[in-house]
Amino acid sequence: MSAKALSVVILCLGLAACAANETERSAPPVLDPHDIQVIAAGKATCFRTTEEQNRIGARATNRIRDRIGFAPVEPNAILAKAAARHACDMANRGRMTHVGSKTSGPAARVKKLGYKPRLTAENIAAGPFDLHRVLHEWNHSPGHLENILLPSIRDYGIGQAIGADGKTRFWAAVYAAPQ
Repeated sequence: MSAKALSVVILCLGLAACAANETERSAPPVLDPHDIQVIAAGKATCFRTTEEQNRIGARATNRIRDRIGFAPVEPNAILAKAAARHACDMANRGRMTHVGSKTSGPAARVKKLGYKPRLTAENIAAGPFDLHRVLHEWNHSPGHLENILLPSIRDYGIGQAIGADGKTRFWAAVYAAPQ
């Protein structure tokens, strides 16, 4: 990958942090300020998050949270499913965004799967990143750390998909606090 292309991918990663939302909006947002077309839309390769991947993500998140005395997050299968579905949706569209093609944001996605959130937040990324790299990038990005360091979050899930180009990985991590 050229230095210019890598710079664009890293810029996309940096712009992808999203603020938490405590309540569901009555209508989907018109514009996601973090929306970036990364690659052409097309058939993505989508994955189910394994328990091990979810544990690795939770451990990486907890290393950061522990440094300032915050309670740990627990890997949550429902949040992982929501994250994996959103990563797949983004990869199919080639678009990094917090707005789903059928949902307004992470709160709507987890509610649809039966999770009752008091608070939800989401980090997204797209690029040539494996699990460890994307976790490292989020853990060193001020915008992404805002979500990781929300004091009240207790549950965590991560998901990934590969875009139609066969090399761009789309990632979503969902952080939540139950009601």
